[in-house]
Amino acid sequence: MMNASSILIWNVRGLNGTARRNSVRDVILSSSAEIVCLQETKIEHMNQRVLLLVLGSSFDKFVALLANGTRGGVLIAWKSNTCQAIATRVDTYSVSVQFSEQEGRNWWFTGVYGLQDDEEKVLFLQELRNIRSLCNGPWLLAGDFNLIYQAADKNNANLDRAMMGRFRRFLDDSEVKEIPLLGRKYTWSNERMSPTLVRLD
Repeated sequence: MMNASSILIWNVRGLNGTARRNSVRDVILSSSAEIVCLQETKIEHMNQRVLLLVLGSSFDKFVALLANGTRGGVLIAWKSNTCQAIATRVDTYSVSVQFSEQEGRNWWFTGVYGLQDDEEKVLFLQELRNIRSLCNGPWLLAGDFNLIYQAADKNNANLDRAMMGRFRRFLDDSEVKEIPLLGRKYTWSNERMSPTLVRLD
């Protein structure tokens, strides 16, 4: 079992504007998060200065998948005084960090941003399968998948059942379990910023 640890997971829809950076920083600073995973950062050049502007000074370590122009981008950042990372990896659609607990147990966290194109979705799911085969032990997978596995998750009848089936098979094969979202159906609406805070006990 992992130690209790707070993780903030948020599709921020871009961090290039000052107002958006300030809003994100205010939410993060008011949370008790020790690990932050931001998707769709749209940042092509991530460095310590950008990290400071977005997350404040407490989050001093990070690994990032840089955006391709205005597309994508994933950032995982953590506080080194409370979280010890022992390995990281950056793939095409995701970033992963292996964290170590004081008891000597290690676990992986993968943050993802899946793209809209069907061909890329297939490649994305294969990447996640590859990551799972290489990252042993407990695994937390989170982010913006741009995929659904059940019709109830769609707000209209335009369903891609073949892709839903692929995603469902990946979830079943990987034996991952969905962490239910309490109090609302989605973590997004009308372009408003809506972070998700996950508590692991």
